[in-house]
Amino acid sequence: MVLDWLQPLVDGWRARSAQGRVPHAVLLIGPRGVGKRAAAAWLAREQLGMAGAGDGPHYPVRIPEHADLRWVAPVEDKETISIDQIRELVAHLCLTSYEGGGKVAVIEPANAMTTSAANSLLKTLEEPPGDALLVLVADRIGRLPATILSRCQRIAVSLPSEAASLAWLGRWQPSDNWREALRLAGEAPLAAVEAVEHLEQARAMLAELAAVGQGASSPIEVADKWSKLEPAWVLDWLSRTVQRAARGVVCGPGAGIERELPESVLRHMDSRNMFCYLDTINRLRGQQAGSYNLQLTLESLLIDWAGGLKDCHRWYHPGSMLPAANTR
Repeated sequence: MVLDWLQPLVDGWRARSAQGRVPHAVLLIGPRGVGKRAAAAWLAREQLGMAGAGDGPHYPVRIPEHADLRWVAPVEDKETISIDQIRELVAHLCLTSYEGGGKVAVIEPANAMTTSAANSLLKTLEEPPGDALLVLVADRIGRLPATILSRCQRIAVSLPSEAASLAWLGRWQPSDNWREALRLAGEAPLAAVEAVEHLEQARAMLAELAAVGQGASSPIEVADKWSKLEPAWVLDWLSRTVQRAARGVVCGPGAGIERELPESVLRHMDSRNMFCYLDTINRLRGQQAGSYNLQLTLESLLIDWAGGLKDCHRWYHPGSMLPAANTR
């Protein structure tokens, strides 16, 4: 199914191509679930003259198969892209094109490259061999070295409007839950396709977070339940929920921002520390899974939430240590 909100990207790329201004290295940036990987697959097809590029990026994403294309991602059971993977890619790019149309390499997510892997790619980014095109995909550019950022032309993939997202999702599959799923997914339509399957879980977690804030549930018990879930899912959900709560606290009841948490919970929170708390959650999202003890971290976060965020700065100010992964 065509991702119609990516049409400006398609038109812009074809205009550059017609003018002979196609860059050698591009970095696709934007929120997770907005279609960056679909855009990367389309760019590869377009650059290599493959069938299927005519009507734009599609979902679900199908990685093209072509002798002159290399798609680099973390191998199974790994969270990083190794230096050996990048060295192999660089060696491939130095070979003559099999079909004479140049070569394409896609690295996703580029922010998963180890430091040594990123350094190994620098010279190729500066001087790509022949007609090679390098496409880097990143959900979180803050984890990319500045040396990588400076050598790529950035293409921002923006979120479509809520109306456009809901229209696309309705064509994908009729459902009464798309608006809630879209909110849960941070307004990203492709992430909403996954989020719709977790609505019950999200509703239960929201009730538990409210109960902790009201003193009706134990932070330790709730942390124990949440620690058994997928860490990325828990932290992503918590980040978006706290972000909406922070906006509600700052903007007040007449701002038209939907409040999911009870007014009594929000009044209990120290608004001065709300954004510090949110920043901490987002920094945790940037950490590799397994680099800290998830349950102890959730306990600390929920204990602070239960205390109204009065002392939330005590353990996660910049430079502080997270609970070690092997504490338990």
